[in-house]
Formats: sequence, structure tokens, C-alpha cells
Amino acid sequence: MSYEVLARKYRPKSFKEVIGQKHVVQALINSIEQEKVHQAYIFSGTRGVGKTTIARILAKCLNCESSDKPTPNPCNKCSNTMEISLGRSVDFLEIDAASNTQVEKVRELIETVEYKPAKGRYKIYLIDEVHMLSKASFNALLKTLEEPPPHVIFLFATTNPENIPKTVQSRCLQLNLKTVSDELLIDHFKKILKNEKIKHDEESLIMIANSANGSVRDGLTLLDQAIAYGNGMLSKDDVGNLLGTIDNSLVLELIESVIEGDAKKAFNILAKIEELSPEYDVILQNLISILHKISLEQALNNSSDEDIKNLAVKIDQEFCQLLYEICLNAFSKFDVHPSPKESLEICLLRMLTFNPLQKLSESSVKNGSDIAQKKNLNTEKKEETVIKKENSFHLKDNNDWVRFFHSIELSPFARNYFGNMSFIDFNDNKLTLMSDSSAGEVPENIESEFKSAISSVFNKDIEINYENGNVNESPIILENKKMEDNINNAQSNINNDESIKSFVKKFKGSIKKDSIKPLK
Repeated sequence: MSYEVLARKYRPKSFKEVIGQKHVVQALINSIEQEKVHQAYIFSGTRGVGKTTIARILAKCLNCESSDKPTPNPCNKCSNTMEISLGRSVDFLEIDAASNTQVEKVRELIETVEYKPAKGRYKIYLIDEVHMLSKASFNALLKTLEEPPPHVIFLFATTNPENIPKTVQSRCLQLNLKTVSDELLIDHFKKILKNEKIKHDEESLIMIANSANGSVRDGLTLLDQAIAYGNGMLSKDDVGNLLGTIDNSLVLELIESVIEGDAKKAFNILAKIEELSPEYDVILQNLISILHKISLEQALNNSSDEDIKNLAVKIDQEFCQLLYEICLNAFSKFDVHPSPKESLEICLLRMLTFNPLQKLSESSVKNGSDIAQKKNLNTEKKEETVIKKENSFHLKDNNDWVRFFHSIELSPFARNYFGNMSFIDFNDNKLTLMSDSSAGEVPENIESEFKSAISSVFNKDIEINYENGNVNESPIILENKKMEDNINNAQSNINNDESIKSFVKKFKGSIKKDSIKPLK
């Protein structure tokens, strides 16, 4: 006996076997049980999610002989249901619209509508890819769709419902099928592999489900290919080689090196990835997917992946969105680039170029060079300035630290890190600061900038130490409290001003609370 592919062997034969389309299945079951079956249905959705399958199951439900009326649970044993499954039923006509677009074909179909079913309760017409019909064909169908004989039901399946004329859509009940989640696909694959007695690992199923993009048929086709490639077994390495996918840990390391602004490390990781001979567009897809997960974690805090959580803390939200746009732009132009490898490398270089930490590093080197030149030209003047600065600051408590922090010039990134720390101690050229445990490590470039700024004030190298704890009186927290107090005072002054109260009362107006700002 010839081999039957998994997509056909495990095609659902009843509504209970359909996965991921509960909203559609439940609607059909209820309509059958209440004997309120519509005269025409449109099943829409992407490829491989069950449009034609559900239409066939509905046809079996309507003509099943196990009950004296339509049943939501076809027996798949009576002659009607078996003939529908085998495609031999005289009362179930399945037409491929892609190869029957002419109006003559539709007219021939309409001529058979008046004839009653030979065996079943209903004569059912299933038109697959119905959007492929010509305009004349749709016009020929209109009258029959509006007032069909009581024994006729039309079932339409399409991947492009927007291409169906509105006049046709208004005469049909449209049911939109969703893409199937990876979790449901993985569970479905496990059941099939258990029945087929095929050894597998969890990682290989995850990779196949990701590549299926929500399509059950695509997933089962890939599963068939993976079983053949692995000689009857599924392993992570074999499936990765087949699909051209790579271990996400390397992609995560690549993104982390970009966030840190480390170009050398980023290209070393890319070299490791290239040793696995992956498809370069797949690497870009993985980058886009991970950046999407990081963005969701930053907005919703809903990820269960610790790697994603760590990256979400390290990267600025705006920079994350910029990286996403750079990757998406590179992917959209991937097909027109003469070299896939160069396309990915240019994308990586752009991500590094627009990294704020990279810019800070370049700025620090440039500023350092300028300072060295000025120091050689104005040595005496510089020394006097440094001595004055050194004598004007004494870091003894948190108040001194707050004043000192606001007096030095730092980039917004450095201010965001060190402005959320409070003072612990300053002794023997060692500055100890308290940092919130959830803040993560300070990037090397940011710390280098801060050390340079503080060392220039005290005219000596200062070592920075950190301790984790609850930060209550950091410069930024105190500044926010002061700003909040100013806003409250401004609102109080406005609300208690007699002339303003009289003006508002005269014109029956009101003052928006958020519109009141303190004078700077």
C-alpha cells in the first residue's frame, strides 16, 4: 500500500478533531442542533487552517444517515458520510474555482440546483478558492444565492475574502478561521508522533511549529519532511539543518552584543552562526521575532523567558523600536540585495552605528583627545580650575551627592543610570553608591563616562562600587518629588486665586488639572 502523508492521514473527520477553530466549530454545532442552518457559508482564513476540512465535515453532518435529522456528530460509517470523505458523493459537489473561472461553468452548476438530492437531505456545493471566480460568474450566482431551493446549501472557501463582491458576501454567513497557536500545533504533533511511534524531542517540535506560521497543513508537511530527513526520528540538530534555523541562544547573544555596542563580539557571534550554515533571511526573522518579544515584555511585563526579561531591562525602549525598524527594513529589501550575507552584515552595522552607547564611546574618545590638546596649551589655567572644583565639593552625605550629581555634565543615558542611585560612602578615592536590584548592571561605556566626569572634578582616578538595596533618595527621585510639590503648589495657588475663580464662574468653565504647570 502506498504511503499516505500525515496531512491527509490525520485530516479531521469530525468537529471534535478540529484544532484551533473553536469559535467556528461551536457556531456550526449550535446552528445544526437548533436546526438553523444557513443557506450559504463563507469560510475564510490563511492556508492550511481547516477551511475545506470544516466545510466537508459540515456536509457530512447535514447528510449523515445515523440520525433522522442533521447531527453535529457524523458517524463516518454510513454510505453518505463515507462517500463525502472519498469524494464520490452525488449530492456533494466540490469545485475548484481556480480552474473553473468561466461563467459557463457556473451556469452549468446553477442548472443542476433545481434537481433534488439523490440520497441525502441536502445537495451541497463546495466552491474552493471562490475569490478566483470572474465577475460574470459571481453575477450569475447572485439570484440563486439570494433565493436557493430549500434542499441546496452553498459552502465557499477562500484565502482572500476581500476579493469576493459585497453583493455575494451579504448573502452568506461568513466565518473567519484563525491561525493555530504554536502550543496547539505542538500538542497535535505529539499525538500524531505517539500514534506513529516516532521518537522526538521537544525542541524539534518547537522549531517545526514556529516554521508552520499557524498552518496545520504546513506543520504536518514539515513534520513529514523532518521524519524523512531524520530517518524515522526527530532531533533538534536534524530539524535545524532541514529548516535552516539556528539556536536562539546565539541570536540572543547577538542582540545583547548590539545593545552593549560591542561590534567585535557581535561579528564573532555572527561567525559562529554562519558555521551552522543557516539561511540568512531566517536569522533576520529570528532577530525581528526576539525584538518583538522584548518590546512586549517592556510594555506588558508578560514574558516567561528569563533571557527576554534580562534583555528588556538592558535596552532602552526607543532603541529597541529603532532596532526593530532597522531589521524590518533590511528584511523587506532582502530579496533585492545581491548578497544575503552582506545584507545581514549591513543590518548589523546599522544597528551598532545607531547604538547610543557606541556614540558615547566615540564621543568619549573624541572629547578625551580634545581635552589632552587643551591641557597642553593651557596647563596652568586647567590646574587652577581643577583645584577650585576639588575644593568646592565634599561628598560626605546624600545631600552632597545630590548637589554634586546635578553639577556635572552627563549624557541622558548616564544620568538615567546614576541619577537613580543614592550615596553610601566616599573614602580613599572609592565612591560607593546604592543601586536598585532590578536596575541591572551599568554598561561599561556608561560607567566609563561617569568615571571620566567625576575624576576630572577631583583630579584623580575614582573607583566606583555598587551595593544593591532600596533606593529612596536618589537625585532623580528627589527631583521628581520637588517637581510634584511645585505642581501641587501651582494648582493650589490657581484654585485659591479669587480673580481666577470669579472668571471661571462667570463663563461657567472649569480648569483642567493637568494643564496647570509651575513657572520655571
